[in-house]
Amino acid sequence: MKKQGYVLVEKNYRTPYGEADLIVRKDELVFVEVKTRSTDLFGTPAEAVGKKKMETYRKIASYWFLSHEEEAFRFDVIEIEGKKINQIVGGF
Repeated sequence: MKKQGYVLVEKNYRTPYGEADLIVRKDELVFVEVKTRSTDLFGTPAEAVGKKKMETYRKIASYWFLSHEEEAFRFDVIEIEGKKINQIVGGF
């Protein structure tokens, strides 16, 4: 992500609702869930981001904006399968 121009804002950002793997900024703030799988036997990493995880990230973002000025933001998913890395922009 650094090579693409993203700047790290927070890593492992903990809240009472859960933890965001990364918060980065480029043109907008991005809350990032990183999912790793060694095999796709049980689906892709992104498929492991279910409704519960999405709701957790929404609560994390709400918590973030309690102490930060609200701005444009989105949720991305980073899939890591072996050496393959895929960024799903606006993953949920």
